[in-house]
Parts: sequence; C-alpha cells; structure tokens
Amino acid sequence: MKTIKIAGVPEHFNQPWQLAIENNEFRNQNIDLQWTNIPQGTGKLCEMLRNDETDLAVILTEGIVKDILNGSPSKIVQVYVESPLIWGIHVAAHSRFQTLSELENARCAISRRGSGSELMAYVNAHQHGWQTENMQFEIVNTIDGAVEALINNRADYFMWERFMTKPLVDQGIFRHLGNCLTPWPSFVIAVSNKLLDEQPEIVHQILAVINAKTKHFKEIEGITTVLAKHFNQKKADIEEWLSRTKWSQEPLSEEMLNNIQNQLFKTGIIDKKGTFAQLAIR
Repeated sequence: MKTIKIAGVPEHFNQPWQLAIENNEFRNQNIDLQWTNIPQGTGKLCEMLRNDETDLAVILTEGIVKDILNGSPSKIVQVYVESPLIWGIHVAAHSRFQTLSELENARCAISRRGSGSELMAYVNAHQHGWQTENMQFEIVNTIDGAVEALINNRADYFMWERFMTKPLVDQGIFRHLGNCLTPWPSFVIAVSNKLLDEQPEIVHQILAVINAKTKHFKEIEGITTVLAKHFNQKKADIEEWLSRTKWSQEPLSEEMLNNIQNQLFKTGIIDKKGTFAQLAIR
C-alpha cells in the first residue's frame, strides 16, 4: 500500500474526493490517499507543495500558475473544475458600503498572500478600472478570520466562493454586494515534481479514480441533500451550485494554458509567462 498525501479546501467542490476515500476506491488500487483540509486556501496549499508537505493539491488555477512561475517544484496534471469560480464580494451587514464602486480604495480581507482571495481582488479591480498600486490588504487566514475582521472594522470587504459564503449572508453577518467570476477554469490538480519523477504511475491511478467519480457525481442518489447537510447550505442553493459546476476529466491543453496566462498577465497577477513544459504535463 502506497501512502500519498493530498490537500485541498474543505468545500463542496472536493466532495468527490471524500466519497472516493470513504468508499475505499483508492485503497482498491493499493493507494492510501490521505486527505488534509486546508481552510486557509491556495496560498497555504502552494506553501505545502513547496515544502514537500503534500504530494498533490486540488488548487485554484491562478494561484498555482503564479507559484510555479515563481519556482514551485510542481506541475499541473489536469483540470479539475472546468467551470469558473463565482467569487462573492461581501461586506459586514452593518457596513457603510452599499455598492461595488465604493470599494475602490477599501481594505480587502485575504486569507494570505498569494491566495485566490488576494489574486481575485486584483481581477475585480481590473474589471472595474480601479488603480491597483496602493491596494490595501488585511490577512485573515480563514473565513472565520474574515468574519472577525469585517465585524471589527479591520477590513472592509472579503471575496470568497459565493455559495460557501451564503450562509453568512443568510444569517445577517455578511451583506453580498456582487460577484466576480474567474475568466479561467476554477481548479486544477497539481502534483509535486518529486512524485511525478519517482512514481508517475501512482498519479495516473489517482486521476483515473477521481475522474470516474466526478464524471457521475451529479447522478449520485441524494447527493443534493448530502451536500446541503454537510455544508450547512439550503438545498436550493446546492441545486443551483451543482447546475453551474462542471468537473473535468481532461488534462490542461497548451491553448488553454496560454489563454490563462494571457488573462493573468493582463490583470497583473503574473509579470512573466512560462512554457507548457514548465507549468504542466500532458
């Protein structure tokens, strides 16, 4: 039995992994896949790949592309979620801010530097034509930290996955001002170069299992109810999220990577572009 470490955010996108692990679908391939939930998000996941703390990461596309260009010893092996991520833009319920246009010079709560919440703040600013040179950030680590920061006026707004944040809106803690969609696929699967060099066949086995799971995930009987209960969501919200979400079973193409890098470069998230061989494998 080969032990392999994998990490990702504790969100509904990753429920296929949890079900496959619970059903021993990796163990049936002689793989002990050990999942670690990382509520801090992409910045922490990038750090774990760099520090050899995980072998694989299910990670936001923009974050891992930027980190590999900055020297992360890993590669993208596959697109995991093809559909864009819907980032909800939130303020505290009592906030003086009423419209997105008022947030141009406001303080943005982010999980950490290099995280999706930071990078998408730049995308959002770019889409609105805001100046980004003096953007202000407050590092809050997790969504709980964001709640504390916004309530206590240490930050003004917070961007996080729309549906995972909606319970806080329903509870009257956050107020939702709008959305910002990623102009690229949401999540990819990244693997350490060490694992790719030493055990590439294990990577192919893991991808085969998860691809079989995601291909029919929406068809699992009662999955809407399971997800709603597990993530404290309204059933109608889960149904809408499922209808918008498209998992992928395909590798990243060179054309798609070029499009992603062009978008990231345009928004200032990256200041250089890499080759396909530097960033990904087929």
